[in-house]
Amino acid sequence: MRVSLALVLGFLLPWFCVAAKPKTAGRFEQYRAKFTSGSSPLKLDDASYEQLTATPRDYSVVVLLTALEARFGCQLCRDFQPEWDVVGKSWIRGSKRGDNRLLLGTLDFADGKGTFQKLMLQTAPILMLFPPTIGPEAKSDAQAIRYDFTMGPQSAEHVHDWIIRHLPAGPKPAIYRPVNYVRLITITTAILGIVSFFSVAAPYFIPFMQNRNLWAAISLITILLFTSGHMFNHIRKVPYVAGDGRGGISYFAGGFSNQFGLETQIVAAMYGTLSFATIALALKVPRMIDPKKQQIAVFIWGAVVFGMYSFLLSVFRIKNGGYPFHLPPF
Repeated sequence: MRVSLALVLGFLLPWFCVAAKPKTAGRFEQYRAKFTSGSSPLKLDDASYEQLTATPRDYSVVVLLTALEARFGCQLCRDFQPEWDVVGKSWIRGSKRGDNRLLLGTLDFADGKGTFQKLMLQTAPILMLFPPTIGPEAKSDAQAIRYDFTMGPQSAEHVHDWIIRHLPAGPKPAIYRPVNYVRLITITTAILGIVSFFSVAAPYFIPFMQNRNLWAAISLITILLFTSGHMFNHIRKVPYVAGDGRGGISYFAGGFSNQFGLETQIVAAMYGTLSFATIALALKVPRMIDPKKQQIAVFIWGAVVFGMYSFLLSVFRIKNGGYPFHLPPF
């Protein structure tokens, strides 16, 4: 009797083991067939999300919880969705046999309100990776790993790197971006248009661009703009003018670490006037044929230089109260 009981138990034991084995393999194959037959991550709802992430599981699954409809106002969700589709297509294309035992899915708020409420999610998108709970690659902590979207929309490459960091070692599918023929045609057409325009306009455009006076004027304006403190105003966000405390307006700020917007323009105008007067004295006046007109021009431009330099020194004394020198009339 004992021998027959042992034989019966020995015969039934393998069947008990098979019956006790988790049905995770069938579940993975079922969803992998759907995953590889499509061209994007699995579209989930509350029921399929619960089934796919249920424990025990001997595979990994990455789920994007998003809200794509315009009424939800999630611009980040809509911006990231094309990159997420690139990740899904790349994984489908590079892992046909499912060696990595990874599934990708998308759960929209419109299809998974119960899941959002269960997880108490107030924002989207949320990217979660569920590691395996059984098998040789099982994690001791079965909690889902969340991806950080605090830096704004992420590229497919960043998400792909984050996923493979949490997978076992081994070959992984690379990111594959299909050729954007519309963009390629647009860029080619634009380049051809630019080349055609320059080939037609070159006889008229090149002499203009080779004009020395034009580049001298551009260089002079740029120098005056930046030496007068234009970048200082943009960096410090200085006021245009300020009150003087007596009901009037102060155009110049005291001290070298302060400056007003109008002050920059006045200083640039002074430098420009001094530069133009110096150029006139050096280049224009010597070419005058009439000696009397030349003499008058020398006195006029000399007076301009003298007056503007006197005004410049007075402004410098406002900036530096201890400066002892001045030049009449200012």
